[in-house]
Amino acid sequence: MNSSPVIRVLLADDHPVLGQGLAMLLECEPDITVVGQALNGREAIELFRQHQPDVTLMDLRMPEVSGVEAIAAIRAEFPQARIIVLTTYDGDEDIYRGLQTGAKGYLLKGTRLEELLNAIRTVYRNQSYIPPHIGAKLAERMGTSELSDRELEVLRLMAKGKNNPQISADLNIAESTVRFHISHILSKLGVSDRTQAVITAVQRGIVDLSV
Repeated sequence: MNSSPVIRVLLADDHPVLGQGLAMLLECEPDITVVGQALNGREAIELFRQHQPDVTLMDLRMPEVSGVEAIAAIRAEFPQARIIVLTTYDGDEDIYRGLQTGAKGYLLKGTRLEELLNAIRTVYRNQSYIPPHIGAKLAERMGTSELSDRELEVLRLMAKGKNNPQISADLNIAESTVRFHISHILSKLGVSDRTQAVITAVQRGIVDLSV
C-alpha cells in the first residue's frame, strides 16, 4: 500500500480547455490531485483561501487580477504558499516579477509533462525549480539597471507611438524632461534609438502592447 502523501494542486489559468486538459493529466498521477481551477487571479486568491493547496500553478496574465498580483496577495496572507508560474511568457521582466513576488518555480507552457511533474514534486518539498534557460534570463535581468516609475510611464507612451510633445502633454512634464527620461531609458536598455527601446521592452516583457 502506497502511504506517500498526495500533493494537492490548484490550477490558475484563464484558458478553460488548457486548464481542464492539464487537470486530467495531473489526475493520472497517483501522488497528485487537483483541488480547484481558477479562471482569473481573483478566483485564484479565493480558491487558495478555500483549499490551501500544497502547490499552485499560476499563469501570469489573467483578467481581473494578474498572476503577479495574485501571487503577491496569496503570499502576503500565506507566506509558506508554494507557487509555480506556468506561462507562455519568458521575457526576463516577467520572470523577475514572478519570482520577486514569491513564486518558487517558473515554467513555460510548452514544458514536457515529465518536467512539470518534477517541478511540482520539487516545489512541494519546499525547493525552488528554475530551469537553466530561465535562470540565465533572470541573471541577465538582475544585471541591468531598473527603470524608474516615470521612465516606465514614458516607455509605455513611446510604445503607443506617441512623440515627445504628446508624452509631455500626457504626463504634464516639460519636453526637456521627456528627452532626459528617454536618454536614460536608452542607456538602461542598451539601445541607440526609441524604436529599438520599444522592441527590446516588448521582448523582455517590460511593456505589453496588448494593454
